[in-house]
Amino acid sequence: MALPSEMKALLLVGDGYTKTPSAGALEAMEPYLRPGSIAVPTPGPAQALIKVSLASINPSDIAFIKGQYGQPRVKGQPAGFEGVGIVVATGEDPYARSLEGKRVAFATGVSNWGSWAEYAVAEAASCIPLLDTVRDEDAAAMIVNPLTALAMFDIVRQEGEKAFIMTAGASQLCKLIIGLAKEEGFRPIVTVRRDEQIPLLKGLGAAHVLNEQAADFETTLREAIKAEQPRIFLDAVTGPQASAIFCAMPKRSRWIVYGRLDAEPTVIREPGQLIFQHKRIEGFWLAEWMRAFRDRLGPAVLEAQKRFSDGRWSTDVTAVVPLDEAMTRLPAELAKPNGKVFVKP
Repeated sequence: MALPSEMKALLLVGDGYTKTPSAGALEAMEPYLRPGSIAVPTPGPAQALIKVSLASINPSDIAFIKGQYGQPRVKGQPAGFEGVGIVVATGEDPYARSLEGKRVAFATGVSNWGSWAEYAVAEAASCIPLLDTVRDEDAAAMIVNPLTALAMFDIVRQEGEKAFIMTAGASQLCKLIIGLAKEEGFRPIVTVRRDEQIPLLKGLGAAHVLNEQAADFETTLREAIKAEQPRIFLDAVTGPQASAIFCAMPKRSRWIVYGRLDAEPTVIREPGQLIFQHKRIEGFWLAEWMRAFRDRLGPAVLEAQKRFSDGRWSTDVTAVVPLDEAMTRLPAELAKPNGKVFVKP
């Protein structure tokens, strides 16, 4: 097919990393992105050029455009880590060529050609040919949240305890993990910031749903921890409340940080717990997990597709925002609770 020479995209304003970290919310677009036109990229030998159908927005995207992620921004390049689309051109690598014409979920990774654009470049190895039964809304969010959910639930499963704790309980990622936990008889303790989210998450299978804003939060937290004895803490928030949770947990607990939604300083309340109670603080980054557990990647991708196909998992959609409207609409749509926001070129 004939390809245009230029495409529309949301382009990065900043370069490299920021020196002034901020909270995980996207308060405005203009400091970080601008609408523009850019040349349609040419795929490298082992890359694919994808005509984007739908692109997802994750907390990692917000951290990236703010210069707070694990890889530097490149000024003037499109943002966006994942999406779904049709492969329209490839390099000469045999596997890349086998993808031409296929609908794929993709991650842009280190290619620096993000998904918030009409076309994106991705490494062929990071493209997932899709089952026809997977919706575009699920496919566009197929990699970051589903693979993180499967990877982190592996950690919970290996620990051996049936109970575990999660912050940001109403996020799409936590909902996926709650579904996995319910199937295998695990008992998630999750925190939220709105009372209306409590019945939703209990209905999905959470054993305890605690509102961090409630006056009795620390009391009910300690009661739940005493009853359940969780030793894994999956934390997307950090800050003072996360410190309170970790402090209340039993010996040999692991605080696994995978996000920083709270801009407040994270203070270790009782440093002696690290010494005398053998507690640990560590990080989780999906990109590193994918490199370290390549043998788990293929089965995890297939499992995620099957779960979306048969209805065990489903992506809750808050809004699908046309690319031309993204600069004015995205901050308000992203501020709404409970669902995913997508960009549609």
